[in-house]
Amino acid sequence: MEKIPKRFWDDEEWVSTHGSELQKDYLNKWVAVVDKKVVASADDPGIAEKIARDKTGKKYILVEFMESGEALY
Repeated sequence: MEKIPKRFWDDEEWVSTHGSELQKDYLNKWVAVVDKKVVASADDPGIAEKIARDKTGKKYILVEFMESGEALY
């Protein structure tokens, strides 16, 4: 089984810490983060991931949705 790199988990923590800042620029968008930087954003998570993979050549890309928190479930 392939191990997910530490960088991926560091990116996840970075998004968690900077989520409110990211929401300002990427509200209701999917963002792809590599090395604690947003490298792509899109309305579709697959597109954001593909753009990020093409730009960085990385296999593991963190993709998160920057929602406003207004959604009702």
